[in-house]
Amino acid sequence: MKYLASFVVALLVTASVFAQRGYQLGSKVADFSLKDGQNKTVSLSDFTNSKTVVVVFTDNQCPYAKLYENRLVTLSSTYAARGVQFIFINPGVGLGEGSDSMEDLAAKNYSFPYLADEGQRISQQFGASKTPEVFVLHNMGGEFVLKYKGAIDDNPQVESGVKSNYLKSVIDEVLANKNVSTTDKRATGCMIKRY
Repeated sequence: MKYLASFVVALLVTASVFAQRGYQLGSKVADFSLKDGQNKTVSLSDFTNSKTVVVVFTDNQCPYAKLYENRLVTLSSTYAARGVQFIFINPGVGLGEGSDSMEDLAAKNYSFPYLADEGQRISQQFGASKTPEVFVLHNMGGEFVLKYKGAIDDNPQVESGVKSNYLKSVIDEVLANKNVSTTDKRATGCMIKRY
């Protein structure tokens, strides 16, 4: 019985440690720099003129990320004129056979940066666990504060079946300087393989 109690306590402590990993809502997000497919360095601080930055952890190999790609590109173009900057970050670059390469990133012709998180330092810093997973950062006097993390909407398979557009609602609320009504929705997607 004593062994079982010790095991349960250890399990709970481990679970709480994993739950606390990464940025928490309201946290200031530290500047980071990553390379894109053309080997150009892009930093979060490059976007201090943006009102909001949406960081999307994604992976070209993930079926869920593929389903969301057009939705995210559309959101990016819809909100670009309103001061919203999207950044795609791929934590799966360089994981070996079947993973994305820098050439895969370069092949994507987005109007926003698509960066490689080689070594997975930034995805771990954010606490990202799935692809796609979004993090909405509000620019507050040159410092970015986490306002939302998690799912894009409530229907990854069928865009026409979406009832709740979490990301779109959060962006609208942040741009209007309103309190964010949805702060954390569990992302649906592929688990990020850690190495």
